Amino acid sequence: MDDEALADVAGKLYAGALDDFVAARAAAAKEAARQDKDLAEAVRSLPKPSVAAWAVNMLVRHRPDVLAGLGALGFRMRTAQDSLDAGALRELGRERRGMLADAVDAARSVAREQGRPLSEAMAADVEETLRALTADEGAARAVESGRLLKILSADGVNEVDLDGAVALPWLLPAASPKHPPSRLASGAPGAPEAAPAPVSKATAAKAAPAKKGATAERTSQPTPLGAEPAKPGHAKPRLEAVRQTPLPASPPALERARAALGEAQAAEEEAARRAAELQEREEQTRGHVAGLQQDTAELRNRLKATEADLERYRRQLAATSAEAKQAARAADKARRAAVLAQERVLRLDNR
Repeated sequence: MDDEALADVAGKLYAGALDDFVAARAAAAKEAARQDKDLAEAVRSLPKPSVAAWAVNMLVRHRPDVLAGLGALGFRMRTAQDSLDAGALRELGRERRGMLADAVDAARSVAREQGRPLSEAMAADVEETLRALTADEGAARAVESGRLLKILSADGVNEVDLDGAVALPWLLPAASPKHPPSRLASGAPGAPEAAPAPVSKATAAKAAPAKKGATAERTSQPTPLGAEPAKPGHAKPRLEAVRQTPLPASPPALERARAALGEAQAAEEEAARRAAELQEREEQTRGHVAGLQQDTAELRNRLKATEADLERYRRQLAATSAEAKQAARAADKARRAAVLAQERVLRLDNR
């Protein structure tokens, strides 16, 4: 099977209108079957994206500038997270709120132009996916592929789950300078210390004599002047010493806590803003519902009155129809009587 041909077909399918996806996929599979049955089968297995995922794909195709801005913001946020900069995280969180709102508006506009307006729920899914783009490098690459199948969600702690999220995931590019890894490379300034390598048994055996010698050297050192020599078996337990003299928190731990605090405060502000926005929308919707209920009640009353009028006119129509038939019969009878009378007059005149 030609992987390049499959990638080309997928690119065209996921860049097209959502309502035409199934028909376009069937046509592409039929065309591919003339030359390569495996390719045709692979084309037929390409999943149809959800509406929100399709809207994000349309954003990739028609408004790449929007995603480029969000990608750059995401890199800055991950850099601030790695450097434990709580203040920068708060500022970037505020900046992200505005950019996400603009991006969702752009997605709504593009989807409307493509003939598929987005509902409020779908727009919320688009926003959630774009927020994941800013939080996770893998999510950013998945979105930029233009072959997204479902919405993405980031919790800020774990990596975004990309299982089944992208068509042809093997085409996703590796981390590039445009989107560096969220963690700095080992050895770079500010990077977390690498975990110690596993020690083999042979290395441990070689190190054992040295360790023993070092221990002996420490025990053989002279006792400081004025200090009582340590008595064997009466050394102060290390745990007790630690209890009596607690060590202050290390600066890295403190900085990590501050960074986490900054991120939590930014998340709190975002949640409060979202809650206020939804509450306002709820009140508006409640007002619309109340107005529609009133309109419905008025329409029902009008319908009831109209139905009563209709029934009255139906009865009147039936009565009028009956009278009209009687009048027609009477008129016919009178016409026949007049004809007979005229004939009689004519007979009498002829005498």
